[in-house]
Amino acid sequence: MPDIAMVKDVADRISDNVEKVIIGKRREVQITLLALLCEGHLLIEDVPGVGKTMLARAISRSIGCEFRRIQFTPDMLPSDVTGVSVFNQKTMEFEFRPGPLMTQIVLTDEINRATPKTQSALLEAMEEHQLTVDGVTYPMESPFLVLATQNPIEYEGTFPLPEAQLDRFMMRITLGYPQPGDEMRILDSQRQQHPISSLEQVISAAELVAAQRAVTEVYVDDLIKEYIVTLSNATRRHADVYLGVSPRGSLALYKTSRARAAVQSRDYVIPDDVKEMAEPTLAHRLIVSPSARIKNVDPRAVLSEILDSTPVPGARVRTR
Repeated sequence: MPDIAMVKDVADRISDNVEKVIIGKRREVQITLLALLCEGHLLIEDVPGVGKTMLARAISRSIGCEFRRIQFTPDMLPSDVTGVSVFNQKTMEFEFRPGPLMTQIVLTDEINRATPKTQSALLEAMEEHQLTVDGVTYPMESPFLVLATQNPIEYEGTFPLPEAQLDRFMMRITLGYPQPGDEMRILDSQRQQHPISSLEQVISAAELVAAQRAVTEVYVDDLIKEYIVTLSNATRRHADVYLGVSPRGSLALYKTSRARAAVQSRDYVIPDDVKEMAEPTLAHRLIVSPSARIKNVDPRAVLSEILDSTPVPGARVRTR
C-alpha cells in the first residue's frame, strides 16, 4: 500500500513554506507540487512581475535541491545549456564541462526568447532524464525538474515553442494578478527584505523521491483509465481542434490524477481528480483550427465543453 500520509505531509510542508513567498496562489502552488510529485515539467506562462521566477526559487529552497537559472536570449547556443567538451593540454584529452542544465531544478527564464535550436537542447533531458554531448550520455540527477517561464504578451524577438516541446511539459499554469488584499500582504511581507532570503529547507531530496515512488502506487480503476482515454479521443474529434491530445497527454493526466488523489489523502483516483487536472494538463496540448482561431475559440473552453459532455464513470441516468 502506498504511504499516502507521507505524500500529503511532504506536499503540505512544501506548500506552506512556498506560500510564505507566493501569497494568495494556493491552487497554482499545489499544481506545481503535483508536477514535482509526478517527475514532470511545468510551463509558467504569464505577464512580467507576478512571481514566476520566485515560485521556482521558493520550490528549490524548500526541497534543498541544487538549483540553477538559465536566462534565455536569442544569441544563446545549445552548448551554453548542455555543456561543452574542452581539450585539456595537460592530460591531452577532452574533458566535459557540464552546463547549467546538469542540475536538479532548472529555471529556464523566458524560454521563448531562445532560438528553436537552443530550445531543442532541452528535449532529451526533459523526456529521458539524460543528456548526450559529443556521443557520450550523462544521466540527470534525481529529482530533475524543468520550470520554464514565458511572457505571452511580447512577441518581438521571441520564438514560439513548437508543439513537440509544449507536449513535453506535463502542465501549464498562469499565476495571474493577486487580489487587492493579497497584494497588500505582499507589500507588508517585503517591508524590510524579501521573504525568499529567509526561506528554509523543509524536506530532503530523499523524502521527495520517496513521495514520488508512493504516488506511482495509487490505484487507478479501469473505468477511470477509460474516462481519461475517452477525454483524449474527444479532443481529437472535436470540430474546432486541429491537433488533439497525444498519448503523452493521456499519460500526463493519468499521472497527475494519481498525485492529486494522494495529496487529497486517498490511495485511489476518482473522476473529480481527472476533471480537476484536465485543464492544466491538456489545454496547452490542443491546437485549435484556423477557422476557430478567427472566432477566438480558446482551448480551455473546448476542454470545458468536452468535460461537460463526456459521461462520468460510475454515474447513472436519473429515472423519474
